[in-house]
Amino acid sequence: MKIEVSAIQVLNRAVALLDAMSRYGEPVSLKFLMADTGLHASTAFRILAALGVHGFVEKTDNGLYVLGTRLLQLGHRVRAGTDVRRAARSVMEWLRDQVGESVNLTLREGDEVVYVERVTPARSIRVEQVIGSRAPLHVTAVGKLMLGEMDKAALMSYAGRTGLERYTRNTLAESQTLADAVRRDRENGYALDNEEAELGVGCIGVLIRDGSGHVAAGLSVSAPIERRQADWVPLVVEAGRRISARLGFTA
Repeated sequence: MKIEVSAIQVLNRAVALLDAMSRYGEPVSLKFLMADTGLHASTAFRILAALGVHGFVEKTDNGLYVLGTRLLQLGHRVRAGTDVRRAARSVMEWLRDQVGESVNLTLREGDEVVYVERVTPARSIRVEQVIGSRAPLHVTAVGKLMLGEMDKAALMSYAGRTGLERYTRNTLAESQTLADAVRRDRENGYALDNEEAELGVGCIGVLIRDGSGHVAAGLSVSAPIERRQADWVPLVVEAGRRISARLGFTA
């Protein structure tokens, strides 16, 4: 229990230091941060050093402190995630009503996709992805499209780094097979998950792009494989186009 309380106390002190720094429009000294937070010099110094290791705080050449670029990066990711969810929700509901199946919104984080939004049909038997759950890029439809944005060297690096773990007998677990598939998917503008992540489940996925043309998210329909239909592809593509347009993308 003492360790848990101590950890929370350190976290609270770190937040207090970050809050104090955010109130200054320029680099600030340890002395001012001590005065603002009531922390002793040694305590504040140790916490700031730890925050610096992770990029949350940076130290100038003359020994002053500023907020680090890691906070800016996280802020952009939160903003981007919020914006794309807001832009996507009503279109996802439209797509769900067209196909009668679950619709998912995913973001890329490193070598994985993260499910950040979903809409589901009223039917009792359906595929339902848990918000916050993750999957490797190579086992999902949108993940394969994201891999298709890479050059060959980056794709091979992904394959070596992850080992292309096999989730089912249909998983594309060989690097050349995956490379051929993602190239074809990119040319098609959509991708399928043919029971590659989970037996019995099939998906259709497309990418969502922002105003600069960069990939902002992935959109997919998930259904029991026996219910998935090829004529849903134009609907999924259209939904992706609508969301991308809301984010400022023009083809």
